[in-house]
Amino acid sequence: MDEGPRLREPADATSVKPPMRDALVAAAFQLFLERGYEQTTVDDIVALAGVGRRSFFRYFPSKDDVVFPDHERCLADMKAFLGDPAEADDDPVQRVCDAARLVMRMYAQNPTFSVQRYRLTKKVPGLRAYELSVVWRYERALAEYLRGRFAGLPDGTLRADVITAAVVAAHNNALRSWLRSDGQGDATAAVDHALGYARDTFGSPPGDTAAEEREDVVVVISRRGAPMWRVVQEIESTLGRD
Repeated sequence: MDEGPRLREPADATSVKPPMRDALVAAAFQLFLERGYEQTTVDDIVALAGVGRRSFFRYFPSKDDVVFPDHERCLADMKAFLGDPAEADDDPVQRVCDAARLVMRMYAQNPTFSVQRYRLTKKVPGLRAYELSVVWRYERALAEYLRGRFAGLPDGTLRADVITAAVVAAHNNALRSWLRSDGQGDATAAVDHALGYARDTFGSPPGDTAAEEREDVVVVISRRGAPMWRVVQEIESTLGRD
């Protein structure tokens, strides 16, 4: 398992000082674990990190933000991934599933840190609210992408929002199960399994336009024994063809 953020290490000639942003995150979580979130101040964090308050606020607008240091980058990566013009012909549902995997990958890069954050957000209502706002931003990015892909289709916006909700719910179910297990097991396989439900329910193979068009069912009542040309004529007339 990967190690969580660290600050206090034995000094030696070959040690490399972590970037200031990482040092602030490490100091913050070290204090959160030792003292508790509410009991830790920004002054405590910068004192342990060995920097000034101005340095802290250069990287983090508030103490809440230091708990989620990687989400802004992940959100930017997701938007770039969804906006890649080279992938415009992909199945849109598969595309948003792949985008959701970027979030899981971020958590899986450091299981110890992710589990610590999960436990912390469960204890602090304000952090839980912050986390929900982050999830909403991911969800909005996915929904906007699907709305663009489904523009002009019957119930395109509704379809986009329903699919987005399903993808986010599937991803979060797998993510939280993994976090509750203290980061044990194969996180990628768990997410793939969960997202498979959304993809199989709403997705379509690349190039399959049938799934994006409303199908009409036509019922024609014809006299028994009527010649086939008459039946075809009645069908064409019903469909409005010449």
